[in-house]
This record gives sequence, C-alpha cells and structure tokens, in this order.
Amino acid sequence: MAGVIMFQGTASNVGKSALATALCRIFKQEGLRVAPFKSWNMALNSYVTSCGGEIGRAQGEQAMACGIEPSVDMNPILVKPKGDGESQVIIRGKPWRDRKVGEEEKEYREVCLRAISQSLENLKGQYDYLVIEGAGSPAEINLKDGDMANMKVALMADAPVILVADVDRGGALASAVGTMMLLTPREKEQVAGFIFNKFRGDLAILEPGLRIVEERTGKPVLGVIPHMRGLNLAAEDGVVLEEKNKDSGNSLKIKEMIDLVVINLPRISNFTDFDILQEEPGVALRFVKGKEDIGYPDAIIIPGSKNSVSDLMHLHEKGMVEPIKEAAERGIPVIGVCGGYQMLGRELRDPFNTESSHGSIPGLGLLDTITSFYPEKQTYQAEARIKGLSRLLPSLEGEVLQGYEIHMGQTELLEEAPPAFCIHKRSGREVFTPDGAVSKKGFVFGTYLHGIFDNYSFRKVFLKYLFEKKGLTPPEEEEITLADRLNRTYDSLAEVVRENLDMDFIYDLVGATSKLREK
Repeated sequence: MAGVIMFQGTASNVGKSALATALCRIFKQEGLRVAPFKSWNMALNSYVTSCGGEIGRAQGEQAMACGIEPSVDMNPILVKPKGDGESQVIIRGKPWRDRKVGEEEKEYREVCLRAISQSLENLKGQYDYLVIEGAGSPAEINLKDGDMANMKVALMADAPVILVADVDRGGALASAVGTMMLLTPREKEQVAGFIFNKFRGDLAILEPGLRIVEERTGKPVLGVIPHMRGLNLAAEDGVVLEEKNKDSGNSLKIKEMIDLVVINLPRISNFTDFDILQEEPGVALRFVKGKEDIGYPDAIIIPGSKNSVSDLMHLHEKGMVEPIKEAAERGIPVIGVCGGYQMLGRELRDPFNTESSHGSIPGLGLLDTITSFYPEKQTYQAEARIKGLSRLLPSLEGEVLQGYEIHMGQTELLEEAPPAFCIHKRSGREVFTPDGAVSKKGFVFGTYLHGIFDNYSFRKVFLKYLFEKKGLTPPEEEEITLADRLNRTYDSLAEVVRENLDMDFIYDLVGATSKLREK
C-alpha cells in the first residue's frame, strides 16, 4: 500500500501545484519512489506523454520532479474548455467526447470515477508514495455533489489532506477557517493541517492569526511558505498571465530590450511554450489583448488555442488583424504555433463542426495554407529538422528540434508555402511528415510543434537575430539546457519548502519516517 498525501486549496491558484512539485522533489531526494496524481483537472496547458497521451502540464512537470516518466495515470481526467459552456473531456490521455455543462451528468461521473479509481490503483501498484493535488476548493457548496477532485478522491485514496491558503491575496486566515466550517464531519477528520503559502512580510504579525486558526479548527499549521518569484513552473490556466505582464517592464525599459508580443487569445492554450523566453536576459515578453497594446514589437507570436475558429473571429472583431498584417509587411517576424499557425493561413474550414458551426472563415492570409478540422485528435512527442527557415535563420537549417503536437486540424500547403520543418519522429516512431509553412519573404512562419523555444540553439539564434536587427548586443550567458533549468527550479523550490514546512510531521503522515531511519 502506497503512502499518500493530498494538497487541497481554500481557492484556486493558491500554489497547490508548486507545493506538490516541491514534495515530489523532496521525496525523490530522500530516495523514495514517488509519483504525482491529480484525478480531475480543468486546464488548457497540457503535456503529451511518450505514448501520445494528453495530461495536465503540471502533472508532467511533477513527474519530472520525481525523476520518472509522465503517464496518463497521473491525470486520468483532463477537461479542456472550448467556450460557450462546452469542453473536450480527455480520459486517460485520449479524447472521450465534447460535453456541455450538466450534459449526461450520471454517465460522465460514472466513466470518470472508474478511470480515476483505475489510475489510482495503477500508481499505488508502481510507487511507494503518491503526492495528490486537488482542484479549486473542497468547500464550493454548489459543486460538492459532483466533486471528483477533492474530498471524494481523498476518501477514495485514504489520503490525509493539507489545506493550502494564499496569504498574498488576503483573507487567508478567514478562508482557512471558513473552508473547515463548510466540510462535513468525515471530511474534517481527513484534514491533517494547514499550509499558508506566498507569504511576504513580518511573520510575527501573522503568528497570532495562525494560533487562532489552530484553536478554531483543531488542526495544526504545518508551515508558512515565503512568496517565491521567478520559479517558472508550468501554469494551468490564464490567471497567471496578468502577473506575467506585470513583470514585462515599462516602455522606456522595453526600448532597450527585445519586445516580444504574444497575442492573448480568449482560449489560449499551452502558453507555457513561451515561459523560457521570459527568463531570457534582455527580453520583454508581453501578452496583449487589444490592438492598441500591440505597438511596434520586434516579433509577434500567435499561440495555441482550444478553439482556433472562435479565436480567429475574436482577432477580426477586436481589430487585431490589421496591426499583425502591418507588422508582417514591415518585416517583423510573425510566428504561429498550432492554432496560431492555422490562423495565419488563407482559410479555416470546419466541415464536421468540430470547432464551430461556421463552416469556414477567412484566415489572416499571411501563409498560403488552408486548414480543415476533423474529429480525430493528434497528440505526439515529436522530433523534427528545420527545413525552410533559411531566409530568416540560415544557420539553423537542418538543426534537430524536440517538441510535441496537440491538434485536431490538418493544414494543406499551397503553391507558395514551403514547409518550415520536417518531422522525422512521432512518439518514438520514424515518420517523414512536412510540418508548418513559411511565407514567400521568409518572415512569417507557423508550426504545429509546441515547445520549439525550449530548444536552446533555436531560441538563441532567433533572439540573436532580433537583437542584431534592433542594433543591440545579445547578452552573454552560460549555456543551460531546459532540463538543467527545470532541475535547478525543482531543487530551489524543494529547499525553500524543506526549510519552512514541518517535514517530520509530513514523513510521519505518509509512513516514511521508519524507511528514512533505515537509510
């Protein structure tokens, strides 16, 4: 029987994922065989496993923190909102069906709970310890009957629960006490204690409140974790994009930097593709929502979307099409990734109403391509060679890139659209598949490959081109691979959490104390 522990939050975005990642890393450092688990997840940022299954991005990273291969069992239910109350439901890595809120509720819950139970048992059979993450709050009284992510899973797994509250947003003490008041007596028994996260300031001021929480609830406060910036862990939803924009710098500073604009689409997905760009010295990364915010950037990126048709219509409605086209005319690089790539073409066709009932709509017309949508979804880890970027990035021609694909559309390349890449491996299988397209002048290109900027050489050569074009000298820095960056992040996160959390209590809670003494 695996030792289990579960993080639940008094609200969304309180830092459950980061704390779960930290504990995964700490257990790995102790030599324990540990895996992450999140039963039900609503997120547009996803990860593709080696077998082509789709799970939440955070669970992919948590598996890496454990030093193990991510699997579909780590997030058996992934729900990806499409808009208008409809979502794509992914069960154990593969699309099950599109579903509207409240539709076929009984069947949906039965199918999901079976998958959750099966995945939980699979992981318990493979690992000695599980770090489980909840979703949102366990005390949302209008949602408790349909809960498949919090207390129902804690009871199913017999997992002690640590409730996490976010001090930075205010009301953390009240949310901790209030959450406990809304739990049933059986659920209260499952709670082992509290963590107060994202704290900054004088701990002496907070401590009297912590004692009151303990008195009111009868549960101990296990730690106060300081606010940590710059960790760059994968985010699950767009809430964090506002915070990212706060760090992009003022207009005067941007004049001395590379100004990269990402179009913040209403249904933006996998915006974690650009996290690594935000870490680059001399680069200001801005997520913009309106035409007036675009300005005169050094490059524009149109990211992935859960509904390319609807988001393309949004660009037309908000008047953002013309500024993007004008930038391309001026020789500003415009890059489309996945859904963004589809939007760059002449037309988007939807004969099976996969994304909408519009049939077809005009694209931006910057690439000579036509995209058609089909019900089948393609998800792969991929390896590709750069093939058609010789005018923009000549030194990279033939370079091998790692990435992943998640898309339902198929894009046809017309006469004036040579491919940008050639995929030669999908989920370990050798293939020969042209990918993406390049404009005639070479400054506009698109690709279905997510994660291209995670490739060191590609990122550095692209940024060097932008620096030199702007008359700036590229900053010098140590060459660090993405894996090295992530491992440093996991280790730093683990160190801070170790120092501020009652780890002896945690080890006792999961039954690891005796095993650690044996070492």
